[in-house]
Amino acid sequence: MSKAFTKDDDHADAPLLLPRRAPLPLGTPNYVTARGLLLLQRELAAERGRASTIGPGSDAERARQAALHVARLAELEQRVASAVLVESREQAKDEVRFGATVRFEGAVGTERRVRIVGVDEANAAEGSIAFVAPLARALLGKRVGDAALLNTPGGEEELSVLGVTYE
Repeated sequence: MSKAFTKDDDHADAPLLLPRRAPLPLGTPNYVTARGLLLLQRELAAERGRASTIGPGSDAERARQAALHVARLAELEQRVASAVLVESREQAKDEVRFGATVRFEGAVGTERRVRIVGVDEANAAEGSIAFVAPLARALLGKRVGDAALLNTPGGEEELSVLGVTYE
């Protein structure tokens, strides 16, 4: 009988699957906001604390858990080490830059608000988008009253910048 159809707790042959973090385009700096850097540092500290919590199970399962922990730890350490903190600049207060919260209106008159952040801090459900996202790239460099063109599957959409704020 094939091993695939047997109940076997030994997963030593299965490949390690580490949930990947959002990638940075090749050669792109790992820009972070102060909040984003703090979140990364907290996540790294929490992962370091998990070393002693590898659960029960067979030796093979414990080895898998340890390998996943080491991989997550290495990835987080790399992200923190490569982080480039970007502070809001006074001279850019009226221009969309990294860290800006942008209020804009789409072609159908729907008003939206997004904050442009680093890839690790991005969370569309919370209105935070990565600076490498197409929407962020369309808005970067614009000022209140400017139009931005966003390429969408339905064609180009014109966005009107209504407000720019920084925390």
